[in-house]
Order: sequence, then structure tokens, then C-alpha cells
Amino acid sequence: MGAQLRVYKRRIRAVTATKKITKAMEMIAASRIVKAQRKVAASMPYATELTRAVTAVATGSNTKHALTTEVEAPTRAAVLLITSDRGLAGGYSSNAIKQADRVTERLRAEGKEVDHYIVGRKGVAYYGFRERKVTESWTGFTDSPAYADAKRVAAPLIEAIQTATAEGGVDELHIVFTEFVSMMTQNAVDGRMLPLSLDQAQEEDGKKGEILPLFEFEPSAEDVLDALLPRYVESRIYNALLQSAASEHAARRRAMKSATDNAGELIKSLSRLANAARQAEITQEISEIVGGASAMADATAGSDK
Repeated sequence: MGAQLRVYKRRIRAVTATKKITKAMEMIAASRIVKAQRKVAASMPYATELTRAVTAVATGSNTKHALTTEVEAPTRAAVLLITSDRGLAGGYSSNAIKQADRVTERLRAEGKEVDHYIVGRKGVAYYGFRERKVTESWTGFTDSPAYADAKRVAAPLIEAIQTATAEGGVDELHIVFTEFVSMMTQNAVDGRMLPLSLDQAQEEDGKKGEILPLFEFEPSAEDVLDALLPRYVESRIYNALLQSAASEHAARRRAMKSATDNAGELIKSLSRLANAARQAEITQEISEIVGGASAMADATAGSDK
């Protein structure tokens, strides 16, 4: 019985150590959520004004541009998937990967070839394990992305959509990321970034259906588009990276809180079992003492006769 009690005590110590780790990770994730939310809020004014400027150019001119012109029969699309570099975040990365798989299936059903661009080690590992081709990938910054990271991700995507499909380019660009709704809700979403349509731009600007004024552009609308649209793509990707980072921290906080609570319940259960084992051990020892004393008394009484 003593061996069983030692096993329970050893398991309690191990679970207690794990509980301390998960509690620390929960507190770290909670502090990082606030910082990520502030970054998302700080990026919104720039993204809003940039979308408004792009919408003005797209609606105020008849210029055909590679980033705004719809292809009549698109045959190739690129999908940018944003996952995490680290685990212990519940179903955060798996939900984004599943959403990307649904987008890929839909595009292939439309007769389009799909090129995959992956952000985050989890997505890279998933596609590598299944031997799926990845055109380009980026890792090492998902928990705290900077605008420079968004520029690195955007550069090959813009180049791909500006290149003819016969030369390895794409006709469409889609993005899959996790939208931060609240501390308890994060949704894996997808959307088409390019080509940029008028309704899409106005909806992002919050002015869908509004008649926009006419503008004159210097030196030309095409030059303005060349300057603005890459920034638009970068801002969209940066916002997606920030929302994904906030969602990752929220998911990790929730997962670590659940692990901490479960560890606490397991410690209580093991403590009850240890107490029961100790009581059984004490009862057995008392029984042995009483039995020994009774045997000695009987032996003494027998010798007196």
C-alpha cells in the first residue's frame, strides 16, 4: 500500500508542475492579446484611408490595371494561408487549414489551378507532411508581426498576379486567416484580395452603394494605381497578420486556462485517492497492531494456565 501512495504523490507533484507552466502561459497569452488588439486598432485608420483612395482611383478612371482588371476566364489562383509558428493554441491553426482546404476545393471545382503560400510553421508542417506543393512560405513572426513582414509576404504575391499565367503567374489572390471577434470567439475566414472589385473596395471602406465623386489624377490613374495598390495589398495582409496574432493569443489563453483547470481537477482527484490509500495503510497498520497485541495476549494467557 505504501508503494501506491508514493505513486499518487509523484503524480501529484508532476501535475502541479504542469499546472504552474500552463498558468504562466495563460497569463503571458492574456498580456499579449491586449498588445495585439492595440496594433489592430492602430492599423485601421491607415487601411481605411488607403481603401478609400484605391476605390476613388478604381471608380474615377477607365484605366485597366493588372490588380483591378477581372480576367474573363481565370485559370490559376493563389491562396495565402496564415497559421501559427507555435502550438498549444487549441484548434487555431487546424481551423485555418480546414478553411484553406475548403477554399482550395472550391477553386478547383471552378476549374482553377491553385498555388499555396503559407505563413507559419504549423501550416508548412501540415502541407509538408502531406507532400503538398508550397510555392513560398514564411515563418518566425506570427505571434508579433511587423509591417516589414507583411511587405515580404506581399511582394511575391503582387508579382505573381502581375505575371501572365503562361509564365507562372496567377489570375486571382485569396487569403485565409483567423478573424479576431472577441476574447472567446475567433473565426477562420477567407476572402479574395485581388483583382479588387468596386463592390469589394466600397464594402471594406464601409460605403457600399455610395456614388463617389470624380477625380483627376496626376500624373495618371495608372501611375496612381501602381503606387497605391501594392500598399493596399500590404495593408490587407498586415491587418490579417495582426488579427491572426490576436486570435492565436486568445486561443492559446483559452487552451491554457482549460489545461490549468483540468490539472486542478486532476490534482483534487489524485489527492482523494492518496488520502484513501493513506487511510487504508493506517487502517491496515492498526489492524496488524491490534491483531499482534491480541495474539500476544492469548499467548500470555495460555502460558499462565
